[in-house]
Amino acid sequence: MSYQARLKKEYNDRIISALKEEYSYKNFMEVPKLQKIVLSRGIGSAVADKKLIDYAVEELTNISGQKAIPTISKKDVAAFKLRKGMPIGVKVTLRGQRMYEFLDRLVTTALPRVRDFQGVKASGFDGRGNYNFGISEQIRGMPRAGAKSISSSTNASSELRNVIGSRIDCSLTDEL
Repeated sequence: MSYQARLKKEYNDRIISALKEEYSYKNFMEVPKLQKIVLSRGIGSAVADKKLIDYAVEELTNISGQKAIPTISKKDVAAFKLRKGMPIGVKVTLRGQRMYEFLDRLVTTALPRVRDFQGVKASGFDGRGNYNFGISEQIRGMPRAGAKSISSSTNASSELRNVIGSRIDCSLTDEL
């Protein structure tokens, strides 16, 4: 038998059956599942120093275990001395095994190490089955000022909130 991430195993064993019962799904294929996690980091000072993009790509690649790609600007912004096609950030999209491994490390290791951590904000749900949040503090294993986006197969935020919050043991706060 091949290796399966701890969080994926828990999802298959416990979460699917609990959600089927709670939302009265007839088929397990109706149960929402995580599709991808996108890690991104904008580097405003990369306009002046191109080496910062290389460092950010290396850092995000080390964190995610998958090669990060630089993102480029789509238009000119004279106030920031930014030209179309200049690299201004990095991103990486995680799916499958790496996605579950990253989410497990994030929830169990990285987030609890944030100073004065009270939980992730519940206002990050967009109503279309996505959850977005940012980390502004440099913690071991996570980039500073990085944005995280979790996408699922559901269109209801309440179902995704149930999967992320109570089922994965990640505390959500209603504070802004």
